[in-house]
Amino acid sequence: MIEVLFFGPVAECMGTGRLSVEHRPGLCLDTLREDLRARYPEAFALVSIAAIDGAHVRDAAVELADGCEVVFMSKFSGG
Repeated sequence: MIEVLFFGPVAECMGTGRLSVEHRPGLCLDTLREDLRARYPEAFALVSIAAIDGAHVRDAAVELADGCEVVFMSKFSGG
């Protein structure tokens, strides 16, 4: 299983902060994002940042390991 977490406005739009997704061989970040975007288009219109196991990821082709944690969130600012 892959634990998928959502923060801020993305979580609000999703109506949850967490989903569990079954792992399958060859699953990459981009495929997961597109699968979820098809189911939750409004929430994924807000997504601009992804992380895997606590590390920011820019390469959407990275393969996901069984048991990993993926985070999707929107840009944020603070002061």
